[in-house]
Amino acid sequence: MIRRYNRGFLHSTPRTLILKALPCMSVHCFSSPEVSAADESQNLSWEKRRLTITPQIVHSTLLNCPSNLIALSFFLWCAKQPNYFHDVLAFDCMVNVLARLTKKYVTVRRIVGELENVGCVIKPQTFLLLLRIYWRGGLYGMVFETFEEMSTFGFTPNTFARNVIMDVLFKMGHVDAAIKFLKETQFRNFLTFNIALCNLCKLSDLSNMKDVSRRMFREGHYPNVKTLEIILNCFCKMGRLAEAYQVLCLMITLGISVSVNVWSILIDGFCRLRQPGMANCLFKKMLMTGCSPSVVIYTSLIKGFLDSQMVSTASSILNRMESDGYAPDLVLCNVLIDCLSKIGKYDDAFGIFVSLSERKLIPDSYTFCSLLSNICLSRRFSLLPKIASGVAVEVDLVVCNSLLNYFCKAGYPLHAVELYDYMLDRGFTPDKYSFVGLLGGLCGARRIDEAVNVYKGIIMYCPGVDAHVHTIIIDRLIRVGKYHRAIKLFRRALVEKYPLDVISYNVAIYGLLKSGKIREAFTLYSQMKEDGVLPNSWTYNLIISGFCKERDIKMVKQLMQEISEAGVELDHHTMNTVTKLLFNSHPYPSTLNQLIEMWNSGLIPDQAMYA
Repeated sequence: MIRRYNRGFLHSTPRTLILKALPCMSVHCFSSPEVSAADESQNLSWEKRRLTITPQIVHSTLLNCPSNLIALSFFLWCAKQPNYFHDVLAFDCMVNVLARLTKKYVTVRRIVGELENVGCVIKPQTFLLLLRIYWRGGLYGMVFETFEEMSTFGFTPNTFARNVIMDVLFKMGHVDAAIKFLKETQFRNFLTFNIALCNLCKLSDLSNMKDVSRRMFREGHYPNVKTLEIILNCFCKMGRLAEAYQVLCLMITLGISVSVNVWSILIDGFCRLRQPGMANCLFKKMLMTGCSPSVVIYTSLIKGFLDSQMVSTASSILNRMESDGYAPDLVLCNVLIDCLSKIGKYDDAFGIFVSLSERKLIPDSYTFCSLLSNICLSRRFSLLPKIASGVAVEVDLVVCNSLLNYFCKAGYPLHAVELYDYMLDRGFTPDKYSFVGLLGGLCGARRIDEAVNVYKGIIMYCPGVDAHVHTIIIDRLIRVGKYHRAIKLFRRALVEKYPLDVISYNVAIYGLLKSGKIREAFTLYSQMKEDGVLPNSWTYNLIISGFCKERDIKMVKQLMQEISEAGVELDHHTMNTVTKLLFNSHPYPSTLNQLIEMWNSGLIPDQAMYA
C-alpha cells in the first residue's frame, strides 16, 4: 500500500491533477466574516475554500476532459463531495467513457489499478459507481465482474449491489437464478422487491409474481402507485381480470388514490376481452368516485362496444363524451373509421373521415390505413383516388404495408410486388406484414415458384417470423389449387417446429379436405390436439363437414360428442348438413329419435333444434 501512495504522490496529488486538467471548471471562494481585509488579500489555502459544484459544470467538465481516465477519476471525486449527487446526464456520459476504458484495459481490475495510479483512493463507493454505470449501459458481463472484484478487494456487496445483479439476471432471462439471489439477499429493501416485480410483470410470470408479492408484504414493504399500475396492466394483458380487480381493491384498502390511469387500464382490459358491459360498470364507478374520465377511456369504451357490434351503445357514449366537453381526437376518429368498417358500416366510417376537416384534424398514416381497410372490405375500389387526394401523409412502413394489403385484395397482385421492390429501394426494412403482402402478391400473380423461393428465403434469413407468415403462403397456394405444394410446406413447418397456431392448422386441414384427403385431415386434426393447439369452432365445422360429405355417420357422431365436451357451437350451415345426412341415411322415425337423443345429451344446441 505504501508503494501505491508514494507512486501517486511522485506525480501529483489527486486534487492538483484534477484541477490542472480541468481549466473550464469555475471555483467560487467564500471568506469567513472573522477574516480581516488584509487576510482576504492573501492567498487562502485549499482548506479555507469551498467548491461549488453544479450538474452543468460537472457535465461540461466531463465532456472537455483530456482523457477517459481523468474523466472517470473526476466523476468519482465529485461523487465523494458532501451533498452532491450525480444526475442522469452525468451517468449517461460516463457510460461511453467507461465503455472506452473497458475496451482499452479489458478488465475491471486493470481499470481500478489505473485509477490508483492517478491517485484515486479505492473505496466501496468506487465499485458501486462502476457497477451502476455498467448497469445503466447494459454491459451486463462487466456488471458481474465488478461485483466479483468488490469481494476481491475485501468489500462486502451491499443490498444495492445485490439488487443490480438480480435485475441483470432477470433481464438476461435467468429467472430462477434471480429469484434465488433475491431469497439469499440478507437485507432486502423496497427496491429489491420492486425490481423483481417489475421484471416479472414484463415476463408475465404470474406464479413468481404472486410469491414475491406475498414475501414483500410479509416483510413490511408495499408496492408504490407506479408498480401497482404495472402489475395491474400485466394482469389485464394476460386476461386475468379477477386478479386485476384484486389489485384495485388492494389500492383502495391501502388508501392509495385510484388515478384515471388505473381506471383506464381496467376499462381497456375488460373491453379487450369483449366484456364492454363490465367496462361500462367500472366507468360508472369511476364517475362516482369523482374521477374525471379522459378521451383515452372514452376511446376504449367506444371501441369495446363497436367490436361487440353494439353500435347504439357506442353512439350514446360518444354523445355523452361530446356533451361533457370532450372533442374526439384523431386517435378516436381512426378507431371509429376502423371499427365501423369492420362491422359493415362503410358509409358511416367514410362520414367520419369527411368530418375530419370540420374538426380541424389532419389525417395521418393510420387514417389512410383504416380507409384502405374500408375500401377492401366494401370492395368500393373506385373511392381510392378520392381518398388519396384528401390524405397527404408521409409514406412510411405502415402505409406501404396497407397498400400491399389493398393491392392483393383489390386484385392487383403485380402492383403489390412492384410496391415491395419500391420499399426496398427506399430503404424500408420489411416486417411480417410486408412479407405477407409480397407472398400474397406473388401467389395472386401465379408466380408460384418465385413465391415459394421467397418464403424459403424469409424463413432462412428472418427466423423470428411468426405463424402468420407461414400460414399466408399455405393459404395462398391452396387458393390457387396448389394443394400438394401447400401441404408439403406445412409438413416442413411441423418438422422444423416453426411457430404455428390454430389458424395454420385450420388452413392445412381445409387444403387436405379440398384435395379429398379426409383421413389425412383427421390425422392432422388429432396431431393438432397432441401438439397442444386447441381446435376452435372453425376447426370443428371444417372436419365434421368433411365427414358429412363422406357420409361417415359414426365419425360424425364421435365428433359431435367432442364438440359438446368442448362447449363449441356449430354454425347453422354445418348443423343443416348433419341433419340432412341423418335424414338421408335412416328412416324418418329413427332419424327423429336420434336427433332428440343428441339434443337431450347436449350434442345439438337448442337454437339448432328450433331453426
